[in-house]
Amino acid sequence: MKTRIVIGVSLIVVVLAMANLFVSHAQQAVGVSATPPAGNGVPPLSNPLKVALLKWYAANETGITFPVGMGPTGVAFDGANIWTANYNDGTVTKLRASDGTVLGTFKGFSAPGGVTFDGANIWVSNSITNNVSKVRASDGTILGTFPVPGVVPWWMTFDGANIWVPSENANGNGWVTKLRASDGKNLGNFAVGNSPIASAFDGASVWVTNLGGGGPGTVTKLRASDGTVLGTFTVGSAPFGIAFDGAYMWVVNQYDSTISKLRASDGTVVGTFPVQTGPYGVAFDGEYIWVSGGLDIVELRPNDGSILHRYYSQMYTHNTTGIAFDGASIWVAAYNGNFVDKF
Repeated sequence: MKTRIVIGVSLIVVVLAMANLFVSHAQQAVGVSATPPAGNGVPPLSNPLKVALLKWYAANETGITFPVGMGPTGVAFDGANIWTANYNDGTVTKLRASDGTVLGTFKGFSAPGGVTFDGANIWVSNSITNNVSKVRASDGTILGTFPVPGVVPWWMTFDGANIWVPSENANGNGWVTKLRASDGKNLGNFAVGNSPIASAFDGASVWVTNLGGGGPGTVTKLRASDGTVLGTFTVGSAPFGIAFDGAYMWVVNQYDSTISKLRASDGTVVGTFPVQTGPYGVAFDGEYIWVSGGLDIVELRPNDGSILHRYYSQMYTHNTTGIAFDGASIWVAAYNGNFVDKF
């Protein structure tokens, strides 16, 4: 009996030693210190779906490429599939997120710039005909097309009940239009800044980036319930893509090659950080901020804006535009490559 106990204890010691060895190597592989964190010793949880998929490693540095239509600009996730708005050929492509299989390429759009999901349907902004199309996500059927007051509608957002669409007049004066998602009824056109281009929802308010005509750009915050403007905040030059991380709004500034971090509660700019040349889109993956634009994609740490990694589109020659997160991977459109990269 004593011999069995000694053998059992020895086996436990060996198993624990091997486990520690594997953990140490895994930590070194991802650049994490082997020193246990303070508190209960449990390291902070990264994105849960990444954990479930055993994605302990960094993203593929050049992405996995899947062909779409010509000139993809907008990207959206519908819970199972990725959609791209293909500006140059007037189509929208639907890909299965799990493996990138193209499930359909749908026609009938006019220089589409953006795609947004409302829980059942995909909304497509038609930048030449100045309207938006509502598309059934299950089969790509166009259910309706609805006008907006201005030109060049681009990146929209969904607030849980309504679609918000930025557009502008010939002089650059802009609006954001609130369309009821159930039937496309126009519930109001609300004045924002000069040349509005993209929008995002923070759970209570809608934010619109105003590209402007040069110089410092602005971001407008509106109460979603009635469109009341709650504030207009100065950011960098030519603000474009915008995303919400649960507490802050992140806005890329194309001409400055920076990204601004604004406190969502009051619009205070708490930081402006350098990114790649010509940033375009931004997405939050539950842990980090990702920025598209130029030839690379930048991953930032939200608390201090430091660049953690740079990834590159295939062939290193394709300008990146729209960006979206599918719960496990980041998808980025390569405008002049006619494909999307999955990281």
